[in-house]
Amino acid sequence: QVQLVESGGGLVQAGGSLRLSCAASGRTISSYRMGWFRQAPGKEREFVAAISAISSTTYYGDSVKDRFAISRDNAKNTLSLQMNSLKPDDTAVYYCVVYYGGSLYAETSVGSWGQGTQVTVSS
Repeated sequence: QVQLVESGGGLVQAGGSLRLSCAASGRTISSYRMGWFRQAPGKEREFVAAISAISSTTYYGDSVKDRFAISRDNAKNTLSLQMNSLKPDDTAVYYCVVYYGGSLYAETSVGSWGQGTQVTVSS
């Protein structure tokens, strides 16, 4: 199983940027689809972004489209999420995931979760 460790979270003012990173170990990630989910206090976990294994095709949730960018570096076994124009509604714990099958938008498709990193956006 793949182990995932996120970093890069923190406190930022609205309109600012953050870059999240996810380091994978245990297996090479090159053959896996990967992504990010987030969970805000009192809300259900939400799909943020995903990237395919081979072509690096990207997918985004409607609330982050045109502001966030997901990327991967298979040589370094890492996944990143560049977050721009951050809003208070982006405040959440962000989770790096590896998919083992199924829909990219469904939590049930996730095989491995990171421990999460907190992102707080102040107004």
